[in-house]
Amino acid sequence: MKKKISSTYLLLLMIIGVTASVIAGSGTTEARPPSIVGTYKLIVRELPDGTKFTTPNIMGLLTFTEKYRNFNTQWQDENGKHFSYSVVSEYKLSNTEYAETILLSILNDEISGQQVNYGLVGKTKTVPVTMDGSKLKIDLPFDPATIVIDGNRIKAKVLGQFTDYWERVD
Repeated sequence: MKKKISSTYLLLLMIIGVTASVIAGSGTTEARPPSIVGTYKLIVRELPDGTKFTTPNIMGLLTFTEKYRNFNTQWQDENGKHFSYSVVSEYKLSNTEYAETILLSILNDEISGQQVNYGLVGKTKTVPVTMDGSKLKIDLPFDPATIVIDGNRIKAKVLGQFTDYWERVD
């Protein structure tokens, strides 16, 4: 009789264990976004006509931490005039959306003759994200660019203007 109780008790423990693992794992079937944490360097910009620009004509560095995004880019035109844009923001990424709050932006556009523009926005916008295998697509909420993150590479496209190619450097 003691042996039968032990077997029943063991069977009950096994059922409880299997049930608990099924319940615990039930939320893990949902796709999660890949980690975007890292520092990325702008490697090349390609214009719609196929013209390509690299350093020193164009430079950029983009860093994602777990919570913040720091974006800096600059280029110069054929007359040597500069355009630079810097953004510091806080972001949240889930498997369904990307939310961003701009903390600071600085735009310097010598090319079009505009004065330096400082922005302390503090406004939050949220956009849906699309995942396709290892690729994560985000239509950035404050910028005209659509980015596709695939492993250690980012492709940023501003329709009709340029496509930037970034590579992770850390």
